Amino acid sequence: MIPAIDILERVALAPRTTLELGGPARFYLVARDEATVVAGVRWARLRGLRVGILGGGSNLVVSDEGFDGLVIEMAMTGVEEEREGDRVLVTAAAGEEWDALVERTVAAAWAGLQCLSGIPGRVGATPVQTVGAYGQEVSETLRSVRVFDRETLELRTLDASECELAYRDSMFKRDPERFVVLAVTFALVPEGAPTVRYAELERVLGPAGRDLSTVRDTVLALRRAKSMVLDPDDPNRRSAGSFFTNPIVDRERADALVERAVREGLVPTPDQVPRWPMGPEKTKLAAGWLIERAGIAKGLRRGRVGISSKHALALVHHGGGTTTELMELAEEVRAAVHARFAITLTPEPVCWG
Repeated sequence: MIPAIDILERVALAPRTTLELGGPARFYLVARDEATVVAGVRWARLRGLRVGILGGGSNLVVSDEGFDGLVIEMAMTGVEEEREGDRVLVTAAAGEEWDALVERTVAAAWAGLQCLSGIPGRVGATPVQTVGAYGQEVSETLRSVRVFDRETLELRTLDASECELAYRDSMFKRDPERFVVLAVTFALVPEGAPTVRYAELERVLGPAGRDLSTVRDTVLALRRAKSMVLDPDDPNRRSAGSFFTNPIVDRERADALVERAVREGLVPTPDQVPRWPMGPEKTKLAAGWLIERAGIAKGLRRGRVGISSKHALALVHHGGGTTTELMELAEEVRAAVHARFAITLTPEPVCWG
């Protein structure tokens, strides 16, 4: 017997995403507890319907046709804290706002999440995307993830090692029909010093001011300057943040790209090409740099969509547009980068339809 749940019909999804694009959900359910999530999945299974999991909508592109199934909004909240040896375990429900959680941990002087300040969305998305920014990744502090297994219809707790976390990737992202993230536990360091690894952040901070609060404030300022903080007054506000992941390529290929960039006058010296080692044989390149060097300028407009005026990696919706227009622009960007550098960019947001 499935308990009574409040299923809504034809609910607009565009206002529930930061891009403000896309058609409606055929069915919609607000889940404020785990039991409602389980009941919703069972309800949809009995009717042969797809299930889409919605958090803050900050990393989601919805097609103009909408979602022909049941959308479950993760609205459960709550944060628990527990001391374990030299760590504090912080467990947050999937519906908690991510930046509010980061702010809470910084105020408590618990190190581990401070560089992830200002990222929009909810906690449940963080292990799916393996969220990271300014030299810090959630994989560094993630301890475990409580999930609902849609295949076995069981509630489980997965250790971080079981989640197959990688750069902007995870078991959850590769198999989106399998698990629903219900809560996430992080292991943080009380009174810990912030680790600053990102060159831009290190340059702005300087040799002093390395406490957690200063790092958080600096990250927020850097993100705001790039229109990467939700602000209703920002003309670039309708965005999903970084639309493409930074490509990871073989080291030889990266070296060849650097040589070409110098030879063709794109940069004066090799060190001007942003890149980061990813193990002994791989290199991560900067997608935003590739986009601009491929001739796609910040502020470019294609009617009602365009490129952010502050960051080439963000596609923006200027109002009154369609998802089709946005995706056509995304393909234009991908084609330009591939034609210039023979590198294919991978979209970062989840796409429905």
